[in-house]
This record gives sequence, structure tokens and C-alpha cells, in this order.
Amino acid sequence: MSKKGKVMVAMSGGIDSTVTALMLHHEGYEVVGITMKTWDYATSGTGSQGKKETGCCNLDSFNDARAAAVHHGFPHYILDIRDEFGDFVVENFVNEYLNGRTPNPCVLCNTHIKWRALLKRADAMNCDFIATGHYAKIRRHTNNRYVISKAVDNTKDQSYVLWGLEQDLLSRTLLPLGGYKKTEIRQMAEDMGYPELAKKAESYEICFVPDNDYRGFLKRKVAGLESRLEGGYFVDKSGKILGQHKGYPFYTIGQRKGLDIALGRPVYVTNILPESNTVVLGEENDLIQTTMMVGGINWQKYDSLSNPIEAVTKIRYKDEGTFSILKPESTQTARVEFMGQAKGIAPGQSAVFYEEDDVIGGGIIQRNSHPV
Repeated sequence: MSKKGKVMVAMSGGIDSTVTALMLHHEGYEVVGITMKTWDYATSGTGSQGKKETGCCNLDSFNDARAAAVHHGFPHYILDIRDEFGDFVVENFVNEYLNGRTPNPCVLCNTHIKWRALLKRADAMNCDFIATGHYAKIRRHTNNRYVISKAVDNTKDQSYVLWGLEQDLLSRTLLPLGGYKKTEIRQMAEDMGYPELAKKAESYEICFVPDNDYRGFLKRKVAGLESRLEGGYFVDKSGKILGQHKGYPFYTIGQRKGLDIALGRPVYVTNILPESNTVVLGEENDLIQTTMMVGGINWQKYDSLSNPIEAVTKIRYKDEGTFSILKPESTQTARVEFMGQAKGIAPGQSAVFYEEDDVIGGGIIQRNSHPV
């Protein structure tokens, strides 16, 4: 048994997870590699189109992960979580769009599926830790709570998608890449004898929508979807009909491109009203909001909040963040009052609260009321 302990590493076959496993192996941990199969084309209904599986769930990725483990002398296993993943993550993805919201399935998967599946298997194999190739840090605050912090490489930082991890998960998780830049990880892959990984293209697709056509995915998953959406209208904020849309689930707040409507000026989706099959269009200024409600909050840095606190709030992954005041309304809900301009707030997306580099917590943006 290693003095540093036994760690189960989630290996996708890509550069980040492979370097993570090899770093820990070289540091003296007893490493067990595991690759999770979450989805396949046969389930998504695209297999008949002759498309190849991509991203984290294809045979080449499984083989790459296994080859690295075998070469360095540590075990590797495949964990099939397709049933659990499909029931929870995919159903939520579909239902959120049908309710006029914009989901973030990767956050949901990290929070409720992948980490729990890893920890369950880690316990069964007597592993002390679990590890992933995410670019973020975990530290122990002075109040003894574990907290996610931003990675050194701001261009790769993934702290935003890890807000849902609870204390029991954080206390057992290692994130070795948080202190490195991506360029350094690529060089490590070269030095470790994996030049092909250093050049391997990264996938940013949703694993169960590998062709990036979420509209087509929704049509295949929901029987009669198009017929249910016939007759829906674009309207302005006063309710005036501007034209006909293709179905409200196919639009997101802030969208400007792909509306297929010519009004002689740029317009944006400012609200989605599923109950009336209506999509509201407006000017760019109409996307600006000063407040929002956030629910389902997981507090990381602090056990809970009883008083208002200043924070930087990110409303999407690539958002730089806006200074705000968090006003807790219950243990898991808070009102966010922005001190700057927050534009394109989309219900269903994650709001993540930061105190300098630390994640205070995060939650799901709730539907906001509009006059239409």
C-alpha cells in the first residue's frame, strides 16, 4: 500500500485525465484508472445516420485510457453508468428545454452522477481518494470546509462547473491540474511519451449530443414535438406578433443568430413563454437585468448564509462575472442584486458566486418575471 494512499482516477483517454493519472502515479499514489461510459449513439438515435461516437464515450478513448494504465502498470476498469445517466441527466435536459429553460447537463452530471459513481466504486475498492483532470483547485478553508478555487490557467478554469460538489466529495477529491497551465500539461504529455495526446483535439460537445444538434436530439426524444409546437409566434415586449418561430425549445435567452426573422435591426431572444408557445424578441438593452433569483444552492465555502454578502457572480461558463450582493432568502435560495450590468440571464443555467478565487457556492437561475 502506498504511503500517499490509493486513488481512483477518472480517465477519458484525453490529455488532461491521462496526465492526471500519470502525475499521481509518479508521485507515489497507488492509482486505479476508471473510464465511465455515459452514453452511446444507439441510445441517442443517431446511430442509423452512420455517425461515429465522439468525445468521452467512444472505443478509441477507452483503448487510449487502458493502454496508458497498462503501460505504467496500474489497473483500469470500465464503469457503465448509461442507465443512471440517461434517466437523470438526459430527462432533465429534455424537460428543461420543454419548460423554456436552458440546462447545463455537465454541471448536473458532475454533481449528481459522475462524482457519486466514482466515490461509490472507490469505496468498493478501498480507495482513499478520487481524482479528475479538471482545471480547478480544492483547498481547506480556515473554517475547516473544503472549497473549490479557480485554476492557475484562467483560460481553462473549470471551477464554474464544480459548484455542486458537496463536502463529502470535496474532502476525497484530488485535482492535480489546478496549479498548471494547459501549455505545461501539453509539455508533460510530450515528456511522458504521449506526443499524440499533446496534439489531440479536445471535445467541447455534450456527450449525448455529439453532433452538436440539440434541436434534432429533442425531436428524436420527444414524440410529436413539432406538431405540438405548430403556430408559435415571435412577439415584441408589448405582445405584438412579429413572425412565426420553429418551436420555443429551440431558442435560448440572448440568442441573436439563427432566428430566421428579418426586422431591419438586430433583435435578441429576451424571454421564452412555453405556456403560450411564445418567444419574446427585443433590443440588446432588454437583456440587461439588475436582479435574479437562484435556487437549489449548494454552499461550499460557508455552511450557510444568514446575512447579505458581496460576491462576483458568473451567469455562464465564459462569463467574466459581475459584482453583486447575495441576499439569502432560505437555506437554498438567494436573491442576487447586481452592482453592474448582467446581460442575457438564462433560467436553467448555473449562477456561481465567487469570493476572489474561491467558490462561495452556486445554484440554478430561476425563471424571472417579465411584463409580456
